[in-house]
Amino acid sequence: MNTYTDTLTVHASLSAYGDALIFGSTSSDNYVPGLFLKQRLFAWHEASFYGTELAIQQVQEVELVLLPSEQVIPFFAERNILEHIQWEWAEEAEPLVQLAPMLAACIEEKRFIPSLSAFQAGKLQWTWDEAALGVEEQALLGKASLEDHFKDGLSAAFSAAVFHRYYGTEVSAADLRREYPLLFTKDRAAAAGIDEQAWLIAIGWKADTAPFRPLLQLLEPDDNEISWRLKLVLQDKQDPAVLVPVRLAHDGDVFGSWPGAWSAYIHERSIGWLDRLRASLPAEQTAGSREDVLSSPLTDEAAWQFLTIDSQRLLEAGWQVLLPAWWEAASRKKPRLRAKVRSGVGGSGSSGGSLLGLDSLIDFDWRIAIGDTDLTEAEFADLVARNERLVRFRGQWVPLDPALLAQIRKAMSGVDSMQGLSFQDVLQLHLLGEGDGSENGEQEQSLESSARIQLEVELNKHLITLISQLGQQAEWPKLDEPVGLQAELRAYQRDGYSWLAFLRRFGLGACLADDMGLGKTVQFIAYLLQLKETTPNTDRFPSLLICPTSVLGNWQKELTRFAPSLRVMLHYGGKRLGHEDFQAEAGEADIILTSYATAALDQELLKAFTWTTLCLDEAQNIKNAQTKQSSAVRSFPARHRIALTGTPIENRLSELWSIYDFINPGYLGTSRAFNERFSNAIEKERNEQRTADLQKLVKPFMLRRKKKDPAIQLDLPDKNEMKTYIHLTAEQGALYDQSVNTLMERMQKLEGIERKGAILAALTQFKQLCDHPMLLTKEPLPETDKTKDGYVDTETLISRSAKLERLLAMVKELREEGERCLIFTQYIGMGQLLQLVLRQELQEPVLYLNGSTSKSARDKMIDQFQSQSLPAAEQPSVFILSIKAGGVGLNLTAANHVFHFDRWWNPAVENQATDRAYRMGQTRDVQVHKFISLGTLEERIDEMLENKQQLSDNVIASSEGWITELSTEALKDLFTLRRDWMGG
Repeated sequence: MNTYTDTLTVHASLSAYGDALIFGSTSSDNYVPGLFLKQRLFAWHEASFYGTELAIQQVQEVELVLLPSEQVIPFFAERNILEHIQWEWAEEAEPLVQLAPMLAACIEEKRFIPSLSAFQAGKLQWTWDEAALGVEEQALLGKASLEDHFKDGLSAAFSAAVFHRYYGTEVSAADLRREYPLLFTKDRAAAAGIDEQAWLIAIGWKADTAPFRPLLQLLEPDDNEISWRLKLVLQDKQDPAVLVPVRLAHDGDVFGSWPGAWSAYIHERSIGWLDRLRASLPAEQTAGSREDVLSSPLTDEAAWQFLTIDSQRLLEAGWQVLLPAWWEAASRKKPRLRAKVRSGVGGSGSSGGSLLGLDSLIDFDWRIAIGDTDLTEAEFADLVARNERLVRFRGQWVPLDPALLAQIRKAMSGVDSMQGLSFQDVLQLHLLGEGDGSENGEQEQSLESSARIQLEVELNKHLITLISQLGQQAEWPKLDEPVGLQAELRAYQRDGYSWLAFLRRFGLGACLADDMGLGKTVQFIAYLLQLKETTPNTDRFPSLLICPTSVLGNWQKELTRFAPSLRVMLHYGGKRLGHEDFQAEAGEADIILTSYATAALDQELLKAFTWTTLCLDEAQNIKNAQTKQSSAVRSFPARHRIALTGTPIENRLSELWSIYDFINPGYLGTSRAFNERFSNAIEKERNEQRTADLQKLVKPFMLRRKKKDPAIQLDLPDKNEMKTYIHLTAEQGALYDQSVNTLMERMQKLEGIERKGAILAALTQFKQLCDHPMLLTKEPLPETDKTKDGYVDTETLISRSAKLERLLAMVKELREEGERCLIFTQYIGMGQLLQLVLRQELQEPVLYLNGSTSKSARDKMIDQFQSQSLPAAEQPSVFILSIKAGGVGLNLTAANHVFHFDRWWNPAVENQATDRAYRMGQTRDVQVHKFISLGTLEERIDEMLENKQQLSDNVIASSEGWITELSTEALKDLFTLRRDWMGG
């Protein structure tokens, strides 16, 4: 016997959307508060998190609890409610209480169907399957007391519960779309005039028990027929080859001769056939004779419309359509326009000169392929002149899509066949056409595809050989090492120098993009020697190499070391030669060395020569094509152009374009066209097809090998990278918060370029602050205390930066083991501070190299650090470097530890810096330590660097520019310090 502590009456009604509006009253007819009711009525209701997620609405003096539609049927079916309260259900709630268990069973047992009326209204809803209900269930649903508005709400609640139970996830919804595609067709008119059972059969929801299926067949003209015709046929399900033609009268009657067992089914199924056909076909196609609505012949245009449009609408309406056997293959084969290169092109030329060059013109003839039919230009013109969409040609039906024909004519008119295609056009067409088609190169597409006609190229045997060699390393001609080379090339280095010489023969520029340390320098030197040894004296002209100032000395040493027979001229500094003297001396040289800055200053002087080879070392220096330096370099005439770089892309794809526009001008189009075609699609949209296309275009002219490639076989030791996470000090944390607040205040006032500038300036401040507060406060370095033998108060300096404290501890530990290290930082002030602290704490020489270091001082530092013979007191073992000045062109294998004191935005730049130690000549494992301040922007940067490394490997990268586009709220989230990571 229950002992009740309270009695509550529950009132419930349903909205048109199926939500339940519930309120409670006491035995004295007083309304109870909504919170009071939901805490008790839904105390065991897990779906609403025990009532806490349910909203309360105030309607006059009554507080209503809103139960979402998808929860209504399950809740009232289960009624898992508190037992110590006596629950009474108001009269208007009784139907819901009675019907909910039955409807919940329908949902659980999948006795539901899509609603035809909802489908015709453009919606997808579910309703109970009355045909599957028992007599008592039908009677319960049919009670007169169920008013229309209640039925509407009940139907909506039922539909919502079905969706929630079976199709509430993306995966299940996708499964429904795949299994019943006709439920999602946009052509709802096709369901007009059809009853529910026929529609359920048509969409595949219910099985069709009829022994036949109705088909609409398109008959093509033959010897007896002069026109296209439509025919209604019944296909035997047991023997699909049996087709029984029938006639459909205007009054809906069906005439024909069929098996007697089919009659009852035909009478039942044919209801609505006429309305469905009229909803899917143009009026003129269903306006035939009285006893056959399809008897009118079809014009060529009408047949084309049926093939391309009407048949698809019929399929979406649930009809089966039988088309001519040749149509499926023909419709899926996109017409192709080919330029067939004439025989003999590319088959001659001297090995010393340019056989082709990208600007060379190539003779060709047009070929147009439509389906399996290959047409000459004249045959194509004849067919087009007939102005028909379906024509017989050589015994085959050929579809002529007007839109595609117009595209073919437009593509042909864009090329002057009398002038010819350039070799650049031929090469790009071939590269982008590879692997896009079927076995015979035929590109297939669906009827809905609106892709443009692509011009293809058919190569002759000479160009097939050449382009195959461009794309396949195994087919490159292998050259012997030059006689004058004072070095033994590794196998991959010999491949690289042979590749450079191979591309020169065809007048094609090259980007040698091997990892740092793999010997790009010696490969280019071997190329220069081979050029000198195979070129007659009368044809010899000097080559020009442009490189950063910091590696001019390195090139001088390497040329003297590996190729003493080459005559080297240095054009650099205040004492460089004037015009006349330069011309005289340059004429005697094999290779002239200069810097990027000098090349820009002496642009007019260097433009006066046509260089045998123009080579850029660290070619990423021209990544911004708009700079004066980049413009100057591009203006120098040259027979062959080579770019050497370990990072062809540092931040964005425009840098790759800049390098390629140098080595092969115009190959990737204009800068604007490149951005529209590739940069935006790849960097912003991550378009995989455009990425693949760019890779195909880039590959023939870029040779990129990495240290870990199996084919390289360097036997280098391992490079172990580890991240060192560090807390901010209390001072750093306070300054960081203050900087964030200041920035956020400015964001409320600034717009446009000022806002972007403020954000970029703040980025620098935050990163400097993570290094040491002194960089932000602009305090001068402390002076030495003369009373303490020149010492400074390093203890205070160290205590203000957790990074500095950790670095000192790690450096002391590795020095105790006799090991050496490199420390990279972006900021000159930090480099000076590190040198001051480490020199005093370690009591040994500490080197510091930055952009202001002179060439002579730089060379001396490198020699000192690499030395193994200096006295211990004079031997530097710690080398601090600016990441820009020391990140390229140096060989510092004496170190086997690399510290990145602050993080760079670009993983490629960091890796370049690391490769000062991890390169050929290194015999020990290299330990790479990357410092990260927890809870700060540095931690976000680290996450972004991880993502960027993957992009960079795919010829994609990005920079911090996107941060300037963030909203103020997003900026606050990005920059705000997480206090739990701040040190004490």
